[in-house]
Amino acid sequence: MIIVDNALKARAEAGNPVKVAMIGAGFMGRGIANQILNSVPGMKLVAISNRSLDVAKRAYAEAGAEDVKVVDTVSELEDAIAQGQYAVTEDAMLLCKASGIDALIEVTGAIEFGAHVVMEAIANHKHIILMNAELDGTVGPILKVYADRAGVILSACDGDQPGVEMNLYRFVKSIGLTPLLCGNIKGLQDPYRNPTTQEGFAKQWGQKAHMVTSFADGSKISFEQAIVANATGMKVAKRGMLGYDYRGHVDEMTKMYDIDQLKELGGIVDYVVGTKPGPGVFVFATHDDPKQRHYLNLYKLGEGPLYSFYTPYHLCHFEVPLSVARAVLFGDAVMAPLGGPLVDVVTTAKIDLKAGETLDGIGYYMTYGQCENSDVVQAQNLLPMGLAEGCRLKRDIPKDHVLTYDDVELPEGRLCDKLRAEQNAYFASSKTPATVG
Repeated sequence: MIIVDNALKARAEAGNPVKVAMIGAGFMGRGIANQILNSVPGMKLVAISNRSLDVAKRAYAEAGAEDVKVVDTVSELEDAIAQGQYAVTEDAMLLCKASGIDALIEVTGAIEFGAHVVMEAIANHKHIILMNAELDGTVGPILKVYADRAGVILSACDGDQPGVEMNLYRFVKSIGLTPLLCGNIKGLQDPYRNPTTQEGFAKQWGQKAHMVTSFADGSKISFEQAIVANATGMKVAKRGMLGYDYRGHVDEMTKMYDIDQLKELGGIVDYVVGTKPGPGVFVFATHDDPKQRHYLNLYKLGEGPLYSFYTPYHLCHFEVPLSVARAVLFGDAVMAPLGGPLVDVVTTAKIDLKAGETLDGIGYYMTYGQCENSDVVQAQNLLPMGLAEGCRLKRDIPKDHVLTYDDVELPEGRLCDKLRAEQNAYFASSKTPATVG
């Protein structure tokens, strides 16, 4: 967003940087820390929380920060911020409670822990930028309700594919076209990948094997496209999405979709495999005005009825600080649910599962996630992928079968289950429209 750079420059010149804190200092968190400290004048990363203090310290050290203070209380954190020191802590809730922080970046990818963090941040009137599609795709709509009540921004981020898709969607809509498809370009889709098969790739890039697996087995892209659907009013054409494997350019794919079906569904989210320009995103849109269609043809977008727009890259942590600036300086969410969920991610057996087993997490050995329209999820009582970890199986489940709530015993006392039940109840009676204004 071009206006953000000048707004941050003004904050830098005024000696009043946007103060942000970050929860999670893994591979992506370290990149964000380096970006803010070295490339974003007008913004300061005042504190990092991580389960391991050494990991939090590493994020600052790799970015060149030396004056780092360990804090254990809110007052210690507030003093460090006031004195211009960088702070690290094991207690994420300190960041949620302390004054002197404009926004939080949540980078854990954890659902139960992330739910606690977001609720505490909202209670303390902090803007939240989520690099956590898993949380957003599970209970994002009800978290947005709480954020709206508190008058704070809850937003996905620039840089990740969903945010890049949403920026492109907003651009296409702003020039008068009607977006009918938001798409994500993948290099691989194999639901049976697991941390063992992905270990080598993970080590090569310094990432965790289960995180890499969630990309490969389709779980991550399912969460990403679900939150795009929930922010645009779109749906999926079928369970798991269409997922065409096409080795040409994305511009050539406009003829592969049925425009009448797209219109009937109110638009769809989808992914494609092996398509150029990977690893980008795309939006297919239409225009009802024949005069404007003539101009679009002149401008080399073809005769329609679908026109292709794409961004050929996503730059993840490089763009996340822009999301913070948009929230704090302009009250603009990169992406947030419109209302109740339209697309969910459902739990699917990666292998034959046995009664009595306890399900492992996203990107592990037992399950993978698929997108499904939320009305189907409700009607069939399907188990959200974001709630599957820790559930105990009541019965055998064959490979590739989708799990229902009736198949499992939920762990006791989880906030994510409470929020999900609240979300179901709230939007069952809500009149919130699912259209972008």
